Amino acid sequence: MSYWTQKDFDVFKKEGLEARMQGLETQIRPKFHELGAQFSDELAAKLGHEMFPHVAKHARRTVNPPKDSWVAFAPYKRGYKALPHFQIGLWESHVFIILAVIYEAPTKTAIADKLGKKMSLITSLPKDYVISGNHMKPDAEAITKSTTAHYLQRLATIKKGELVIGRHLSVDEAATLSKEQFYTYVTDTFDELLPLYQKMTELN
Repeated sequence: MSYWTQKDFDVFKKEGLEARMQGLETQIRPKFHELGAQFSDELAAKLGHEMFPHVAKHARRTVNPPKDSWVAFAPYKRGYKALPHFQIGLWESHVFIILAVIYEAPTKTAIADKLGKKMSLITSLPKDYVISGNHMKPDAEAITKSTTAHYLQRLATIKKGELVIGRHLSVDEAATLSKEQFYTYVTDTFDELLPLYQKMTELN
């Protein structure tokens, strides 16, 4: 039995804020809470400090229904957006397992500088990893030296610049994975991204 089903992705086809939020609440969030408990403990064990799960609430929305949703992981209980963070989430088209630095992060220029000196942490990732500069859009590109340099420059110089790196599973690919197989996939992805996260969060 697959962990993600077509019914999960169909939540994002529901018309209207109330209907979609209801679908998220009943269909998707129980899995996000489950994933949050599992992988906050797993990440904490590997990093040597506490990691807190943050399931998206979409609380500020009053009209437009969310086009994606997620659980994020960061070492701060009250929030994650100002810090490099991991996410597991869904768009209508795919599951994403990512590491992100978004525009709210006050250290993003310093992070871009660190990663610019150690680009191989990104470019040596396996071929199915992708990169983007906007966590609010589903698209991403293959990781190359040029795409990496492009997004690092944007992260450093543009106020809204972001860096999002990880793996996507299409609806059809996700449907082939049992819960155990999906958990293994997430573990493997986070393990590959941990050196990058540790570089991002170095104090010097």
